[in-house]
Amino acid sequence: MMQDSGVVYFSAEFGLDESLPIYSGGLGVLAGDHIKAAADMNVPLTGVGIFYGNGYFRQVIDENGSQQHLFPEIETEASAYPIRLVQDKNGQPLVIAIPIAGRQVYAKAWSVQVGSVTLYLLNTDIDLNGEADRRLTDNLYPGDHDVRISQEMILGIGGTRLLAALDIRPDVWHMNEGHCAFLTLERIRMLSADGVPFETALEVVKASSVFTTHTPVPAGHDVFSIDMMDRYFSDYYWQLGADRERVLSLGRLEGAFNMTRLAVSTSSKVNGVSKLHGEVTRDLFHRWMPHIPKQDIPVDSVTNGIHIGTWLADGMKELFDRHLPSDWSFRTAEPDIWTAVRDIPLHELWEEHQRAKADMFREFDLPLGTSGEAPLMIGFARRFATYKRALLIFSDTDRLARILGNPQRPVCLVFAGKAHPADGPGQELIRKIVELSRDERFKGRVYIVENYAMDKAKKLVQGVDVWLNTPMKPMEASGTSGQKAAVNGVLNCSVLDGWWVEGYNGRNGWAIEGATDGDLEDQAKQDSEALYKLLEEEIIPVYYKRENRTVPMEWVNLMKESIVSLAPAFNAQRMINDYWHKVYVPAGARGKRFAADNLEVASRVAAYKQFIRSNWSGVRVSKADILADNSSRIGLNKTAFRAEVQLGAIWHRDVRVEAVGSDGRRGIWKVKLEPVQQQAKGLYVFEGPSPNISINVWKANVNVRVTPISPDFANDFEMELAAWGNGI
Repeated sequence: MMQDSGVVYFSAEFGLDESLPIYSGGLGVLAGDHIKAAADMNVPLTGVGIFYGNGYFRQVIDENGSQQHLFPEIETEASAYPIRLVQDKNGQPLVIAIPIAGRQVYAKAWSVQVGSVTLYLLNTDIDLNGEADRRLTDNLYPGDHDVRISQEMILGIGGTRLLAALDIRPDVWHMNEGHCAFLTLERIRMLSADGVPFETALEVVKASSVFTTHTPVPAGHDVFSIDMMDRYFSDYYWQLGADRERVLSLGRLEGAFNMTRLAVSTSSKVNGVSKLHGEVTRDLFHRWMPHIPKQDIPVDSVTNGIHIGTWLADGMKELFDRHLPSDWSFRTAEPDIWTAVRDIPLHELWEEHQRAKADMFREFDLPLGTSGEAPLMIGFARRFATYKRALLIFSDTDRLARILGNPQRPVCLVFAGKAHPADGPGQELIRKIVELSRDERFKGRVYIVENYAMDKAKKLVQGVDVWLNTPMKPMEASGTSGQKAAVNGVLNCSVLDGWWVEGYNGRNGWAIEGATDGDLEDQAKQDSEALYKLLEEEIIPVYYKRENRTVPMEWVNLMKESIVSLAPAFNAQRMINDYWHKVYVPAGARGKRFAADNLEVASRVAAYKQFIRSNWSGVRVSKADILADNSSRIGLNKTAFRAEVQLGAIWHRDVRVEAVGSDGRRGIWKVKLEPVQQQAKGLYVFEGPSPNISINVWKANVNVRVTPISPDFANDFEMELAAWGNGI
């Protein structure tokens, strides 16, 4: 494991448990699971966030189904984790000053201990601030843009200054979503204050920074107007050692300042949170850099996982303790550990699930019904955003009423979730579900649980029989609630989006395989039809198939397959292990190399990039041809491509010249061309072989590309530059 100060993990929200409600949903809960797993595995990690005095809102649903927002003050004494006010070396509360819109805003810091990991949380409710500034950190994700940018400056700039005040010097800076990306500007400012030129400082920061994006849609990324940036940063730009335009260029996109763009511009590694989300993110970023094929956009993926110790029901844990190897909880990422689940007697697994189900019924005061046995329970619990399509299952209410109302095979739906206070359409979804739950056809069959939080989420993922997920594909970046359900033996029924694309194997739940294209209405129609058929023809019949037994054998075997196949792949130990090897170790080594020897590598890379940029306008492919087999200059019978490239002042070894084309299967092929002749100063001939695919495919769509390269680059497209020919 990495020595020294290890990794610092910045996030706008952390969901540790319901006693510290400084999270709104999946992003925060994922961040909480991330640091818990890091603590379990002794990964040297420090968290940085904001202590929201009133947290995220407490939800009350009134008689009309309208969501009401209450903001009770958080009681630090009520937290399940030790929370302390951070003190300076003189025993006084440590105070951090943050420049915001030309004034100083002051913040105190709280520390929360999560095993071996310390989480630091900043809060501005102190006497040094005026009343308005004291309120800046009251609530998570405020709708007011001025408060939002102030919070992000407190998190990014203030969090970086807090670490400096505590003499914590991380090897890797991990930005969990773009809310915290101002930390990169503050790191540059600190280096600039020590006399480091801006471009060199940028390379130092970039080398040791990594960024995880969770949002697959453009509207989900924080964007501030250039006017707002000027108001808040006018006294700050010059401190970075560059002019305003250069600083803004790091985040400028489509006439505004985009926090995701800033994070990408200042990170050496970028990742999405599932394999599919990695593809979607490359597609999104391709719009920013259309001259680079989306397959080449440098975005990796680390699929999210859950902290099993947090989400597993106590009874299931005891069951696993009896039947799995004694150290199973420390080895959850090992598939072999979970194979013992197959040997658990069917009735034991079923009875344990029934206990969790009964516990859920008691917790939410749900009626059991007349038969004495709880009906098949389908859970849908998540943030109420329109793209998650909470109402999809109600597309045909008459058909659904028949499905739920069969007295021989009763089925119930239980919903839970919050909509952002500013999200009117999301709140309308809640109102509609309340209205439907009162419909005579659905009374006693549709329930909604208010104030969805981690405590209620645990009961739901442990107690329902089926976990339903119906997002509009591909807008679910990952999703983790279904993973929490799976480890508890709850079966997933989901659109093939996010993590479920990787998890579904045809034997461990159900895939809603409806629309693959078409407009939104058509997608909803096809997806709802697919869902109804699954319920009518597979899910309900299998659940109620008892064969003169009290235990539905086929169902319980599906539960076993779900646990065995999903638990080892979608847990936070596996996730942290992936981050360690794919992200943290390479970034840590790179950061140290760039900072060594008085920033020698960073200075060299900065100078090289400036040289390339200033001369790139002179690079062009002047001619490109497909050669006959016998016309090669380099004696290779397979030589197929010849290109004349004007490089101007740039050395031919500082570029990669390639023939690039479509492979006919949504992918691309690339063939490197080698320099074979210098025709004139700055003008070179490059040649290379044909690709090892069908001649009709590669000849149909091919071009020549020139990109700048360096062994010091983190990836082949670090400079986001490419010069293309006019086709062949």
